[in-house]
Amino acid sequence: MTNPVLVFDLDGTLVETMGDLTASMNHVLVEAGYEAIEPENVRTMVGAGVKVLLSRGLKANKVDPTPDILDPLLKKFISYYEKHIADHSYPFPEAVEVLTRLKEEGWKLAVCTNKLENLAVPLLKALDMFDMFDAVVGGDTFSKNKPDAMPVYGAIDMADGTREGSIFVGDSRADIQAARNAGLPVIAADFGYTDVPVKELGPDIVFSHYNELEAAIAQIKAEQQPA
Repeated sequence: MTNPVLVFDLDGTLVETMGDLTASMNHVLVEAGYEAIEPENVRTMVGAGVKVLLSRGLKANKVDPTPDILDPLLKKFISYYEKHIADHSYPFPEAVEVLTRLKEEGWKLAVCTNKLENLAVPLLKALDMFDMFDAVVGGDTFSKNKPDAMPVYGAIDMADGTREGSIFVGDSRADIQAARNAGLPVIAADFGYTDVPVKELGPDIVFSHYNELEAAIAQIKAEQQPA
């Protein structure tokens, strides 16, 4: 018997990664002679993958992120971040406990992130979270990333789950658009990384702490039941 899947974004939804992302980007920028970016400004730059993050850091320095500038910095960013992937990163409060209960209830769990797969997997392993998930899809696992539906469907299929009844949980514009493109309801965290308040992006439900997530899921499930 296959079950529906709870598909989670990673950065800003499951894990607070801002400390390590900010440190890695600023290490690379300062080493290259550019200005560091304030952490609160970095929060609005995350969500579309490392390449876009670094591009936005360069644009904040009024530098055009052409390939000859961006590509060498990208390699340095990834190299540095790999070595410091969980120095300051941690699961959001009660996330692990809530996911454990949901798994015990029969939900399959998957990660669908725009983070490169070879960064997402080590991060989850470093935080002892990897074994909780039936599938981990990164921004380069498929030929398209969020907001396309392809990685969302891929995460559900890799988890051996059913698309019907599945729910997306994220924190950003890319997450909500990906869920809509995949025809899934979406629950949005308001503590994540976005350039506008997440409620303005039209999710079905917004939650502010993991102790609210199970009730939100139950509400979605109730709304999915035929009248």
